Amino acid sequence: MKFIDHTEIDVRSGDGGHGLVSFRAAKYQPKAGLDGGDGGFGGHVYLVGNAQLNSLSSLYYRRMYAAENGGKGGTNNCTGADGEDLLIPVPVGTIAYDRESGRMVAEVLEDGQKVLLAEGGLRGLGNCRFVTSSHQAAEESTDGTEGKEIKLQLELKLIADVGFAGFPNAGKSTLLSVISSATPKIADYPFTTLTPQLGVVEVPGADTWHNASFVAADIPGLIEGASEGKGLGHEFLRHLERTKVIAFILDTFPFDEMPPFNAFRVLESELFNFSEKMHKKKRVIILSKADLAPEGFNWDTVEKPFRDIGLETVRVSSVVGTGIPNLKRRVFELIQEEKHKIDIDAVTVTAPKEEDSYTWLVRAHEDAKFGI
Repeated sequence: MKFIDHTEIDVRSGDGGHGLVSFRAAKYQPKAGLDGGDGGFGGHVYLVGNAQLNSLSSLYYRRMYAAENGGKGGTNNCTGADGEDLLIPVPVGTIAYDRESGRMVAEVLEDGQKVLLAEGGLRGLGNCRFVTSSHQAAEESTDGTEGKEIKLQLELKLIADVGFAGFPNAGKSTLLSVISSATPKIADYPFTTLTPQLGVVEVPGADTWHNASFVAADIPGLIEGASEGKGLGHEFLRHLERTKVIAFILDTFPFDEMPPFNAFRVLESELFNFSEKMHKKKRVIILSKADLAPEGFNWDTVEKPFRDIGLETVRVSSVVGTGIPNLKRRVFELIQEEKHKIDIDAVTVTAPKEEDSYTWLVRAHEDAKFGI
């Protein structure tokens, strides 16, 4: 099925049912008493996260989604049936925007999360509600209120711990297939990957890493000018916004002879031009195709420019497996650092009098790690 990461839909909650004006009828007693019931409430409309979905394709070919209307009030003071709620399943990572105002209406981040989009209409009241000691034959009732209609723009931003960014044929798909069970398309021509691919990466090793894992996303290859709409990458740059770490996959020995550091600068510029959020993300440089290095190759000529700006590099070969275990562990460490990081600039903290500020801050950081 075609990968769709944005679409438009219209949703409408159900109308409330009208209240009924009714009188009991008996022989010789045409108005034996009031028995008009209330209407039912209109159904609500919800978005529901479904981890089994990875695309908005199921919503792409249908525009209107409406919940059920509430039933009309009945005789014998019977209340009309409430309208059935409408649940719209979406992939985890879906954001809904109001098309008219541009305001974000909902964001679904967890499997099973249920987010209200539109409340159903209120029920109308039957004439039984209006009887008083001085008004025994009430003929008043109220109509149910109308449901709400919203025109939505849905966008999917994949939720992954690390995103692979790189030029076409840099080795992203091959690396993802080696470190996870994902099976992206692999070939020796540009734009092999036409849709984002996700893979769960297990991190084996010492007891510390037992059962550890993270989710990696292979984003279709970027080219210079992607942030301005060139190539395929601009369609999927949004998927990098939610990742905790960006891994730049660089071909160490490219045919076009663009040095890895120059390639990194171009990619970095495209990401930053697309979103300022990219500035705050942790970055790691992965030098791919290390098995092509000639004997006696001076790796310092490739790695030093990155060290000079404070970035670490990891050499890997997806073909022979060089550096793969180290890459898994290092990426996992960076992800954990981001998950447990305390944004000191965002909060004001005061150490208890019996502790100096440094000791208290260290303890607070450890507490945050373990969710205390």
